[in-house]
Amino acid sequence: MDNKDAEKLFFIPFNIGGHWLLLAINPIREIVYYLDSLGNDWTTYPDMKVLIDTVLQAFRAQRDIQTSRRGANSITWIKVACPQQRNQIDCGYFMLRFMRDTLALGRLKIPTNYFEEFKCAFYTKDQVDEIKEEWCQFMIELNVCS
Repeated sequence: MDNKDAEKLFFIPFNIGGHWLLLAINPIREIVYYLDSLGNDWTTYPDMKVLIDTVLQAFRAQRDIQTSRRGANSITWIKVACPQQRNQIDCGYFMLRFMRDTLALGRLKIPTNYFEEFKCAFYTKDQVDEIKEEWCQFMIELNVCS
């Protein structure tokens, strides 16, 4: 980070044994937004939480923030109530859609009940197909498939 005091949101697509979920991390505020289209809590994946907490502690140490002032418990994990998938195969597309929706709004915070602009219980087939099409177009433009 060029400006180490500037707030930014970093997206971490995370694969837990065949299931994709999204972590959006604000390292300055030490907030981890957890978006899981299966609705699981982050405690379902303790190794993931330990890894991300360790990364944030290392980031804190690199910025010379006193550990005594901000312990590991100061890292805030927020489970976001996001659209849920109705099958066992679309998690990757949901993760991409969550990331795209957040980037489209340009916000540094994700509300616990997702963004009002994109709030719904489930994505429709058309909404999932839309992100599939965008991903395919992106890959074609990168010339990855040649």
